Amino acid sequence: MHTFSLDFIDHIAIRVKDLSVSETWYSNVLGLKVEKYPKWGEYPVFMSAGNFAVALFPARLEDPNLPFRSKNIKIDHFAFRVDKDNFLAALAHFKKINLVYTIQNHYYYESVYLEDPDGHCVELTRETGKK
Repeated sequence: MHTFSLDFIDHIAIRVKDLSVSETWYSNVLGLKVEKYPKWGEYPVFMSAGNFAVALFPARLEDPNLPFRSKNIKIDHFAFRVDKDNFLAALAHFKKINLVYTIQNHYYYESVYLEDPDGHCVELTRETGKK
């Protein structure tokens, strides 16, 4: 038995080619808001939604001082949970801005998948109510 419990995922850190392009995408497509932490400098750029954030770091493949794992990290995907109404509203928003996406029915969950400017797979998922 553990002596502690985890509340929720605080943030996902991803490496991106262009901080400004990614900041604009996460703001315009998903409605994430920039959190300012002046003592950190220009990055990471924290983009938050409620109790969750995406931390944007620059990809620096050529930096010899960074360990390999920090130069260009690939995340398979990350998912935001939404309810049915917000799922449908997100689909309408994505259609309005001509965003390419795919929908998958996972029986228990329905998900929409999209890619950010660097190809990271972003999922919005909702429970279907099926058991």
